[in-house]
Amino acid sequence: MKRLLLFAVIVLTALQTYAQKLNIATGIKKSELPVVYLPANISLHFISPGPIQYVDISTKSISGDLPVKNILRIKCLADSAGHPKGPDSDAVVTIVGEKYIAQYRVILSPANGGAVETDIEILPDETRPIDFPGVSLSQEELKSYAALLVNKKPEKHLQKSSAFGIKANLNHIYTLGDYIFVDLGYENGTNLKYEIDELRFKIEDKKVTKATTIQSFEIKPDLVLFNIPFFKKHYRNVFVFKKFTFPGNKQLHIELNEKQLSGRVINLEISYKNVLEADMIPLPQ
Repeated sequence: MKRLLLFAVIVLTALQTYAQKLNIATGIKKSELPVVYLPANISLHFISPGPIQYVDISTKSISGDLPVKNILRIKCLADSAGHPKGPDSDAVVTIVGEKYIAQYRVILSPANGGAVETDIEILPDETRPIDFPGVSLSQEELKSYAALLVNKKPEKHLQKSSAFGIKANLNHIYTLGDYIFVDLGYENGTNLKYEIDELRFKIEDKKVTKATTIQSFEIKPDLVLFNIPFFKKHYRNVFVFKKFTFPGNKQLHIELNEKQLSGRVINLEISYKNVLEADMIPLPQ
């Protein structure tokens, strides 16, 4: 009997150790998820603090879309008679952001259920942190760092150019993690306001002869701090890029175009040396 009891203890201990090695997750029960009520004929909006990367809805009777990057809109689908189908039972909506995952139980609101919320803000205590592949800083973090830089007085102009009475200045280049922050400024010495059509960034050959084919490819910023349609005298903005490299025989070409038919174009060239010598962002203590 003692041997049998000892054997049982050994087996249970072994199973417990094995389960710990497997790191079996207990998960979250549906009953523990936050509950939201979906009205029959009204859309429900989930508002995320940053861009939404992925969405899963556990039932086909609810449709969803992203009208903007940080808002999920869901609604009940209607049957052939125009009546809302509604989920057969409570559904689960999963929302994945850049740094979090959130899940909600969605229940069809009864017709006489009274007032319901149509805007649901995703709160930190309703989320779990995750590491999303390819994302080292969230959009909110990038914006916060860019705002920190634009509030600093430019120490020097690394590169500058001028045309049509407008001066272009590269105020600074900073780096943080996998990102490059480009601080640009323009000064308008004329009395004509400058309406911005587009501001483009290209990596091009430094010297181009007439017989040479121009090699150029455009890069897009991950974040632009301000949306500025025009400026009368002064313009300053911060553009955030995923880290990029280019050989020494090429340069980063910045082209500012005006909306007018015969619009003024201001070019600014940045050498690879400027990128290599980028400073770390001075983080607040």
